Amino acid sequence: MSGESTYYSVLGVSPGASAEAIQNAFAKLVARFPQGATKESHPEYQDLLQAYEVLNNPSRRAIYDSLMVETSPPPLTVTIQVSRAKIPIATSPQIFYLLLEIAAPQQTMNARRPLNLCLVLDRSTSMQGQRLDFLKSAVELVIEKLMPEDIISIITFSDRADIVQPATRLTNRSAIISHVRSIRASGGTEIYQGLLAGTEQLRQMPLAQYNNHLILLTDGHTYGDAPECVALASRAAEQQIGITAFGLGNEWNDSFLDRLVSPSGGQSAFIEEPTQILEHLQQRIQGLGLIHARNLRIKNTMPSQVSLKYGFKLLPFAQPLDSTENEIKLGNIEGKSALSFLLEMVLQPQQHETRINIPFEIIADIPGRSAKDISFKSQAQIVVTSTPVEMPPPKDLVKAVRLLNMYRMNEKVWEEIEAGNVGVAATRLRHLTTRLLEAGEIRLAQQAHAETERLSTVGSMSAEGWKRLKYGTRAMIGETVRIDNDDSM
Repeated sequence: MSGESTYYSVLGVSPGASAEAIQNAFAKLVARFPQGATKESHPEYQDLLQAYEVLNNPSRRAIYDSLMVETSPPPLTVTIQVSRAKIPIATSPQIFYLLLEIAAPQQTMNARRPLNLCLVLDRSTSMQGQRLDFLKSAVELVIEKLMPEDIISIITFSDRADIVQPATRLTNRSAIISHVRSIRASGGTEIYQGLLAGTEQLRQMPLAQYNNHLILLTDGHTYGDAPECVALASRAAEQQIGITAFGLGNEWNDSFLDRLVSPSGGQSAFIEEPTQILEHLQQRIQGLGLIHARNLRIKNTMPSQVSLKYGFKLLPFAQPLDSTENEIKLGNIEGKSALSFLLEMVLQPQQHETRINIPFEIIADIPGRSAKDISFKSQAQIVVTSTPVEMPPPKDLVKAVRLLNMYRMNEKVWEEIEAGNVGVAATRLRHLTTRLLEAGEIRLAQQAHAETERLSTVGSMSAEGWKRLKYGTRAMIGETVRIDNDDSM
């Protein structure tokens, strides 16, 4: 039963298929055989009949499913790399890093599930003109690229939400595109109404049978409803609905969008120019149909000797992790890459030699096996010793830490500005400029230099410059790690 052929694959249905879907699949396949006695003796018919008799009987199907779980290989594998496996005894705290990678089996990489996608689009007055024109053109092209079995719904919002396209299959693309072309800009920006209408449209479909995702695009601040938006995003994540948030231009709240996507482990990103909308939409949608595990989270329980200081997701996209909750939300394993993330750990002062095990419990839903809240356990180990042997850390971990430090330098600049330490912030920004030049990131280095000059003269950074540096260094991490990952495959 652990081989590639299962009763589900014989009937051409997923393990989560309903009884009606199984009956319809069997009837359709049996109709291909000629009527008469010869049908009964055909080996392929016998295989179909056996599969149907098991899966159409609830008790026999339950036994079969349990046997599949017991005899199948693990749906996910976890690998952990440690920056320092042996750490010296010290009277002060010490930093070390863990690089974790969670991967699906290679044979599941092409198993696509239909996508239940909702686009929630800002149509406030500030979107008027080129922004809205490019947005509508990008949405049209996305509609053309979706698969026939996918579901699309489209919501626009200003100071109220409008259903441009109720949830529907892609059977009449021209009608959907016609609805998109009718969108006009007016009003203010109240994101909550758009998100609420979007999640309601996604729930029109049986969520367990789809990869469900909401993509928000906005160019402004929401008016007073940010807490409600984040609470709604948390409820959506519990229902297997992921959220991506794109900010267009310079006037939107980046920390709000980060909080909005955090409950589902989603992505927030900066679209600098309207001409880039299509590229961002296509890149994000590309992996959404290929989700091998979803709603991954890791228990934030550490032994007393160590604590988690900072977490950052590297793949399938770069995004900071909220490490303040009891469970760290990691998102999904999607596309053809693993999910990898970097943890910055603090070892508390140790007086004696000791061996410390750091256990990790990762919980995930596996759609291909209709399995929910499956637990995977792994552990890292460090040794505190009076005679540590210097060993070079893994190269990919070193590169990830170096890239992350540039992103963190940018964060610390903003923290110093908010604390009123403009001189310290300017010094940090000069150091970031040097690091970016050394990394060959000339455009980002030029931006950092310009913001340093502005900081020194007027005491603040520009909204545009801050977003370029924040999301530019974040994108640099994702792109570099993605290229290295592709090269190793």
